[in-house]
Parts: sequence; structure tokens; C-alpha cells
Amino acid sequence: MGELKVRTRVTGALAVLPPGGLPLVTTPTGGTVDVVTAVSAPGFNPLDLLYASLAACMVLSARIAATRLGVADRLGEVRAEVGGEKAKDEPSRVETFNIRLEIAGDLDLATKQRIVEDAEAICTVSNTLRGLPELHATLG
Repeated sequence: MGELKVRTRVTGALAVLPPGGLPLVTTPTGGTVDVVTAVSAPGFNPLDLLYASLAACMVLSARIAATRLGVADRLGEVRAEVGGEKAKDEPSRVETFNIRLEIAGDLDLATKQRIVEDAEAICTVSNTLRGLPELHATLG
């Protein structure tokens, strides 16, 4: 694979839970997401946000992979459907992530499969989930 380009962008998230309310998540760049907790409420719950991060990263990484393979001009729509299974034992966590990519465009099956494999290797989110990152929670 080609050389990894590191782009600097302020990243992160701030979640604020008002008394009796639901969390509002903001990014340093001004993005916002309302978080829902009711089973039937439309919107994102915390697990949806995790799955959404992986899905978005995978489709963007697929485009990078296609560019590196020299087939970006033939790449059509890319979709990533992400879900998972929670562990049955403690601690509460997602035990398995399931990622299904659909790649449209004038590409043969072998090329599409290579894009999927390369995208998984490129994606910062999939690499982070696979890498068992350290977590440090402190009282601010």
C-alpha cells in the first residue's frame, strides 16, 4: 500500500447530559448529534454512533483503496452496513462487529474484494477496534 498521509484536524467529542434530559454530543468543529435512549425513538443511541463511525470510515476507506488501486474512476456507490452482537457475559460490550460492503461500479469481483480488504486495513476505526486501545477516564 502507499504511504499513509496524516491530516491534522481537531477531533474529539463532548457529551453533555442536562438534568433529566438526554445527551447532546458536539465536536470541536461544531457538529452536533442528539442521543436517544428509548427503544423506538428515531435517532442515534451510543451503539448506533459506534456502528456509524465504523460504517462511515469503511466507505471513505473504500474510496481511498480504489484510488490506490487506480480504479476510482470506475467506482460507483459504496454502502457499508454495520451491526454487531453484544457479549452475553460481563462487561457489557460488543463482541462481534459485522460489516457488509456493497460496491457498485464497473469493477470485477476480485477488485471489489480487494477494495473491501484494503478498506478494512486503511480504516482508522476498524484498526482501533481491533487494536484494543487503552482507555483513561478521569474526573475533571
